[in-house]
Order: sequence, then structure tokens, then C-alpha cells
Amino acid sequence: MDLTRSFEGVFSRELRERYEFREVRNAAAVIAHTNPDAFKDLVGVLEDFSLREADVLEPGKNEGKIAKRLNQAFRDAGWREGKYGSTLTSRLVLSPYRPADERKATVKETSVTSDGYKIDNVKDEVALDVEWNAKDGNLDRDVAAYRSLYDVGILSAGVMLTRTMNDLRQLGRELGRPKFLNTTTTTNLEKLEPRLVRGDAGGCPLLAVAITARCYEGHRLELGLQ
Repeated sequence: MDLTRSFEGVFSRELRERYEFREVRNAAAVIAHTNPDAFKDLVGVLEDFSLREADVLEPGKNEGKIAKRLNQAFRDAGWREGKYGSTLTSRLVLSPYRPADERKATVKETSVTSDGYKIDNVKDEVALDVEWNAKDGNLDRDVAAYRSLYDVGILSAGVMLTRTMNDLRQLGRELGRPKFLNTTTTTNLEKLEPRLVRGDAGGCPLLAVAITARCYEGHRLELGLQ
């Protein structure tokens, strides 16, 4: 599946300089025009976010605080955690046989319920997951949930907020933490992009936004941003 570039027309140059964007099915334009409130929130969170020195230098669980901080920003804007679930009902209807004096059909029915997956943030018809440095299998889970909810008409688009890889590792080395984001089996744009090109999202417009080293607070100051 070909990647599209509608994000160039709806995100500011400043955001496009700080983040990496990928999309299928013109996802950015779809969100901007069909869910403008959700799009405005997304822009606001991206504009306000900076990668702090402590995010890089403090090891271990501190990296989870980045996702927590982003999720909190969406919660404050009115987004809520969602849970994808489905119920499959199978029904067999046996027609009455009048020579046997049967008057009503016999119905046999069974239902199977699947709890499905949690989605970090949902507003209106847009779902958004923050995958900063989780196991890369989370990408398959999230994309599958978006696809399923789109197919049944609950969602109009999905957003994956993740990170780049090599430039952030280099930032870690420059700041004195050479093993920053050193695991190769975690979520990042390089892992997500092949899933987009492969068409894993089906008909669902999906936007990927990746935090880069250019989001580092020092870089923002160089650009004259507060």
C-alpha cells in the first residue's frame, strides 16, 4: 500500500520539522476535516511536548513517564481510555414441519464474547495509542483494533504516537547515556512503517507520528521555541 502525504497540508511546518509523519489513506486530512476537535487536541499536545534531559538521562522506568505524560495531556483534553470488544452470535433456525403438527420455528443460538484490547485514548471517532518504548508486538495489537473498529463503523481513523530510533540513540550518546533506547525489539517508527505499507490497517486511515531528537528541549531553544 502506498503511503500518502496529506499531513503536509494540515500540520504546520514547525511540527513537521520536529516530528516524523507517516500515513495511509490520507489519515491526517481525514482527521482534520471529519474530527476537527480531536485534530486540534493532537496539534496542541504535539506543540506543547518536549523531550526533557531527564527523559534521556534517568534510566529504567522513567521512560514510561514519557507515555504517561502524553496520555495525561490527552486525558486533560477530553480523550478517554477505550476497550475494544466484540460478540459473535451464531443462530440456527429450524423451520417447522407441518405434517408433524409443528407450528413454530426452533431457534438455537450461541454467543462468544471477546474482551479485545485497550486503546490508550479515544475521542469522537478517533483512536490514539502512545507507543514510546513498548514491545513491538503492541503495534500489531493496536493496528488490529483500529482496523476492526473501523470495519464496524465505530472509528473513522487511528493515530499511533511513537518515536524514531537512530537519532534518539545518538541523542542519548551525546547527553552521556550510551544505552538509551538500546533494545531493538521495541516500538518505533522503523517497526511501524512496514506494517503501514503492508496494509495491516485495511481500510482504516492510520497516521503515525514519531517523536524525534528534534523534540529535545535544547533543540527547541535553538529554534527559538518556548
